[in-house]
Amino acid sequence: MSLRIIVNPIACTGHGLCAELFPERIRLDRWGYPIIDPTLIPPHLEAHARRAVAACPDLALRIQSEPDTSG
Repeated sequence: MSLRIIVNPIACTGHGLCAELFPERIRLDRWGYPIIDPTLIPPHLEAHARRAVAACPDLALRIQSEPDTSG
């Protein structure tokens, strides 16, 4: 299974902690709300992604599992 981060834009209030913890895949727009890189998260970054999701004060992030179609 491959992983992807999903943001709930209604729940997010723009703390920006996710981008600090996972800058490899999350950046902030000019108002401080996350812009998530939609590509699948490679295994070596999964721990960083899980830490960012767990640290979200608004519980606005989640990890979505995707079937691995690479072969």
